[in-house]
Amino acid sequence: MKANPAKEVRLQTRSSVRARRFWQTQRFKTNMPLWIMFVPVVVFYLVFKYAPMAGLVIAFKNYTFFEGVWGSQWVGFDNFRTLFTQAQSLQIIRNTLLLSVLSVLIGFPFPIMLAVMLNEVRRKWFQKSVQTLVYLPHFFSWVIVGGLVVTIFAQSGVVNVVMEKLTGHSFAFLFHEGSWVAIFLGSGIWKDAGFSAIIYLAALTSIDPSLYEAASMDGAGKWKQIRHITLPGISPTIVIMLILAMGRVMEVGFDQVYVLQNSIVSGISEVISTYIYAIGLQGGQFSLTAALGMFESLVAFILVLLTNAVARRFGKGLW
Repeated sequence: MKANPAKEVRLQTRSSVRARRFWQTQRFKTNMPLWIMFVPVVVFYLVFKYAPMAGLVIAFKNYTFFEGVWGSQWVGFDNFRTLFTQAQSLQIIRNTLLLSVLSVLIGFPFPIMLAVMLNEVRRKWFQKSVQTLVYLPHFFSWVIVGGLVVTIFAQSGVVNVVMEKLTGHSFAFLFHEGSWVAIFLGSGIWKDAGFSAIIYLAALTSIDPSLYEAASMDGAGKWKQIRHITLPGISPTIVIMLILAMGRVMEVGFDQVYVLQNSIVSGISEVISTYIYAIGLQGGQFSLTAALGMFESLVAFILVLLTNAVARRFGKGLW
């Protein structure tokens, strides 16, 4: 009898499909403990991250406590029109973008530089001491950090006392917009740069030490080693952190701004988070604040997509 090639192919295909299903089932059973451990994470995100998104509907309603979320009157895009026609709202969005972009441009490189410098330290006791000192501010709340900053830069603070002795004049750092922005950026870097450097230090451990030895034998100094080995070695981590940072561009920290701001510099210090607190929790305009929060999230989402698209063109995209 002549062999039927088509039948043999079908039999081989069926056997390979059965084998693949068998191994998939076995792998699923083997990983069952991991799936069980993953269930609380899924539940957490469903309950606390995705379910609250249904509340965004009040951005399109005239929400009141008495009528509730679903019973309140629909107003369509009226809240968004009100938001983008008020001069104060536009100024607040501008302030948020300005402070966020400056924080990314100025603050983002600091953890990278700190991690590279700590990686080059050869005395372990000194490295550990510096690490402890730069990590410590991250564990302080902004109430404590803000209190320290205000005390240092106040009219009768340490900085002004020294300035007055040296120059005979003092300067109201917290009451001028330019100096307030500089203090805002500096305090943010001081608080978070050390902790953020942990991620880059972990990425540096994956670089093969033999690359540095080969570069040293070829006559490359420290700067060239950092430029051609260290930075390219942690570039995937840098790209991931940049994409995540762009997702937080519209989220200027409420705690930091609220602790440092005052009425004199409100023209630059009033941001979306403090505005939502003022008109939402204190003023009761929940629909308007929901519209503002939705706009903030959409802008952050678009920036994440754009940043990832640009990174993907260089082969470093997150997805």
